[in-house]
Amino acid sequence: MGAEPTSADQESPGAALAQVDPPQEPSGFKRWLLKPNEDEGEPAHTLPGPHGTPPNEEHRRPWWKVMCLTGVDYFSSLGYQPGIAMLAAGLLAPLATIVLVLLTVLGALPVYRRVAQESPTGEGSIRMLERLMPRWWGKLFVLVLLGFAATDFLITMTLSAADAAEHLVSNPLAPHWLHGATLWVTLIMLALLAAVFLKGFTEAIGVSVILVFVYLTLNVIVLVTGVVGIFSEPHVVLEWRNLAESQHGGNWAAMIGISLIVFPKLALGMSGFETGVAVMPQIRARNLEERIRGARKLLATSATIMSIALLLSSAVCTLLIPQEEFQPGGSANGRALAYLAHERLGNGFGTVYDISTILILWFAGASAMAGLLNLVPRYLPRYGMAPEWARLTRPLVLVFGLIAVAVTVYFKADVDAQGGAYATGVLVLMTSAAVAVALSARKKAQKKQFIGFTAVAVVFLYTTITNITERPEGVQVASLFILAIIAVSIISRVQRAFELRTSSVAFDEKAVELVQDVVRSGGGERIVLIAHDPHRHSFADYVEKESVQRRINRLPGDLIPLFVEIQLRDASEFSTDLLVKGIERYGHHVLQVEAPSIGNSMAAVLLHLRDMTGIVPDAYFEWFEGNPFSNFIRFLFLGEGENAAVAHEVLRRAERNPSERPRVHVG
Repeated sequence: MGAEPTSADQESPGAALAQVDPPQEPSGFKRWLLKPNEDEGEPAHTLPGPHGTPPNEEHRRPWWKVMCLTGVDYFSSLGYQPGIAMLAAGLLAPLATIVLVLLTVLGALPVYRRVAQESPTGEGSIRMLERLMPRWWGKLFVLVLLGFAATDFLITMTLSAADAAEHLVSNPLAPHWLHGATLWVTLIMLALLAAVFLKGFTEAIGVSVILVFVYLTLNVIVLVTGVVGIFSEPHVVLEWRNLAESQHGGNWAAMIGISLIVFPKLALGMSGFETGVAVMPQIRARNLEERIRGARKLLATSATIMSIALLLSSAVCTLLIPQEEFQPGGSANGRALAYLAHERLGNGFGTVYDISTILILWFAGASAMAGLLNLVPRYLPRYGMAPEWARLTRPLVLVFGLIAVAVTVYFKADVDAQGGAYATGVLVLMTSAAVAVALSARKKAQKKQFIGFTAVAVVFLYTTITNITERPEGVQVASLFILAIIAVSIISRVQRAFELRTSSVAFDEKAVELVQDVVRSGGGERIVLIAHDPHRHSFADYVEKESVQRRINRLPGDLIPLFVEIQLRDASEFSTDLLVKGIERYGHHVLQVEAPSIGNSMAAVLLHLRDMTGIVPDAYFEWFEGNPFSNFIRFLFLGEGENAAVAHEVLRRAERNPSERPRVHVG
């Protein structure tokens, strides 16, 4: 402490001004890539309260149109759901489907209505759980859930595109050269999907409205035809009942029990609930209350349509299609309703149905892409765990598109191979949503709701465990996404560690008054700040700190120093607003700040003082004891350690001109 102080900037007063090269203009492609889409609107977190008017409403759509965006995922599962139900439950598929519908109506729908109410800006249950688990444990938990969300949404994109390709190459009128080209057709569909989102959300929603309307209309025709077929051939019902009873000894209780066990395998299409909440910011509304009502209409309408369609499709496919056709290589494998469309209504109508199915399955990835584009920018950039460009649509579309290509190549565009990973991602998110709303009800002392949501959470937990036990590859794939997200997050956090990390800096009235006193004492030419431990605020502590700094740094006797005390709060937060409060303690001028990092926040305060007064300030630190590497780790995760070095590096990056840069001294 007796050594001569050093200036971390190593500048002399007479040094010539540094030549600062002007920033280079980005290329045309880079400008296009990093420019926000005109129809993206404002980030959801900027939306006002219940009585405010959200900005840029001209870029949003009525709830029923947004329902079509999430519906291309939810409704398109009719393309493969009946076939999966038969493979999973056999002749008991209609019973297992009834269980799934009951879970949808009595479990998933109430849960996500509550999620929509408590997270109207689209963060969903992940944000609800984040509030319950602050600091680093909460961040890690969110990263894990984001890994499962990425599994859900990305596999939705790849699986749906692969199934669309399978419908295309299996059509009897398809050219022969398409046979065996499922992988390449899938990759082309993914590329086209990315191209739509590079253009903008408006096009995505407009396309989804047309696809959903046509697809549901064609399905109504096929299902009505199937129901009429059952009534005109009543023997198929008796044959199904006799065969089912013979397989299970006529024990209906056992058949119902088996249906309760196997129904988790049918839960693939339920990701529509998660995406339904994720795309809430796209709903046009005058305030958040109206947006919540619109989201609830969206969820209830889509769940009702899908429940009816699932019940009818499971019944007609089970009763009217021979069981062997559902097996791998069979004509109804992965395309049961398309099989009925060809068999009952002819190849002409069947081809039209195939085209509609292909298009909506291809575009089902739009709902998943919308969910990812809404979810990721809300967390990783805010945590400092992704570059700032991760808030923009186009770069994210390219990243997600490349990942989808890699997943498709890895699974060789095999729909069945991706089913386990898809179901795992869906069920983990739905379980987390049920747990979140149950905890929310408990926190608000809503006993009945807590009991009900807890029961739903238990059912979803059972469903998830059952799926993971039978298809562990789902957890394996999700683990890869989780590890990738955590690795990228850590690397990004390290790379961005020396940013200012402040959204704004504001001084209260007393702080401004104290700064004016300091400026007057320095003759309008000098401002001195002394970093001080906020936990040491006795009279002797201030006297000792000031006397040491005056002696070592030869400060003029009439110069009044500013003591700066930075109180650490949640160090896992990355960017924050700083409020600088001024107080007088034992006659000393003190500035108090609460922040997640000492060095970064000191740099932000110094720059704000410079801009506020026109004087380049000096800051005086003591050396931080301990191993430099250990101190750096402490800085990354606890917000303190090597405070002077961190403040200097942050200033060096934030202000390129040394003569305008606040000076950091260590003694």
